[in-house]
Amino acid sequence: MTTHPHLAVIGLGYVGLPLAIALARHFLVTGLDINRRRIAELRDGKDRTDEISPDVLRASALKLTADDADIAGCDVFIVTVPTPVDKDDKPDLAAVLSACETVGKRLSKNAIVVFESTVYPGVTEDICGPALAAASRLKCGTDFFLGYSPERINPGDREHTVERITKVIAGQTPAVVEVLRTVYGAVNNGNVFVARNIKTAEAAKVIENAQRDINIAFINEVTMIFQKLGLSAHDVLDAAGTKWNFLRFTPGLVGGHCIGVDPFYLSYRAQQLGHQPQVILAGRRINDGMGPYVARCVDERVPRHARILVLGLTFKENIPDLRNSKVVDIIRTLKGLDHDVITHDPLADPEEAREHYNIKMEKSLDGIAPVDAVVGAVSHSLYANFTPSNFEKLLKPQGLVADVKAMWRNLQLPKSVQRWEL
Repeated sequence: MTTHPHLAVIGLGYVGLPLAIALARHFLVTGLDINRRRIAELRDGKDRTDEISPDVLRASALKLTADDADIAGCDVFIVTVPTPVDKDDKPDLAAVLSACETVGKRLSKNAIVVFESTVYPGVTEDICGPALAAASRLKCGTDFFLGYSPERINPGDREHTVERITKVIAGQTPAVVEVLRTVYGAVNNGNVFVARNIKTAEAAKVIENAQRDINIAFINEVTMIFQKLGLSAHDVLDAAGTKWNFLRFTPGLVGGHCIGVDPFYLSYRAQQLGHQPQVILAGRRINDGMGPYVARCVDERVPRHARILVLGLTFKENIPDLRNSKVVDIIRTLKGLDHDVITHDPLADPEEAREHYNIKMEKSLDGIAPVDAVVGAVSHSLYANFTPSNFEKLLKPQGLVADVKAMWRNLQLPKSVQRWEL
């Protein structure tokens, strides 16, 4: 391996683009994405994920391309494509396998292929290795080598960026590990952890999100119990949180491309091995049921055929990411209960919302006729900064404010307004 390796990053989404930008400060890097519109936007300095500012994007030495011929002969290929689940909640490795075919056609001898996509233990070596070998007609472990370094990007998080987090790495050989130590260490000042092997690194990543999912599921379940007792989960959490070793999680929707997906990868592999996971799948059932639960709570507090405004559609606050948004479950359940639902989100792409979820979004809150209920589903800054006058304009008399994110807990609402929160 040359001391000045040429790197290729395959997939320039929330994970790949920040990584490619960071690596391009130290190495020659080519970023490949099959979406030509995405490449055109990035060349114009526009990142629709809002992870990279226009100034940083335009100043970067990163070479952008939609043509896989441009990655031929690279020394290290880093694959950062999505790993979703299908309609049956089973792993969908189509994007990873497509990336393997693309990279395989351009592999040279002694190249390293690193996967960052979240998978269950064994995918890199048992599935990706053979796929790369078939596409390249080279022998895995002899002519080319594998590595794994799980992504830890948290969309919208400006503190835990790729430059500031510990990077777990694993390689097929000690020599591969040293190359990855050099590559990733250049970005984060050598803050790398070498896992025992590739399967260990894969397992570490998949349980990071499964653990968080299970903890949130517990809070969601006790929140339902507290609702029946007339208690606020947030009041209870404030009290319990005074203990030094209490883990502070909050109730709500669990969507996105990681926490709501990764546990299914682990449970799928467990079932292949003859183990029926109990806790993991129970947590998933609880969290996947929160959208309908919220909708039913709203339904109980509004008139029949109510007109309801849902604020927020993205899977978390202050980002435009609509992947696996569980707000959609609230909207669909309310519509199924014969309510008229309108939706607003200042950050989400209206075209994407229509294409993926068949949801039409209001362009502005101005001019919306008063509604029977406002559902605060996502705590975008715009909504979190609401004042009582906002609700006076949006709500009919005796209207309902359903605060899913508890962002208006301490706001003094008009006396005529009903209030509900998790």
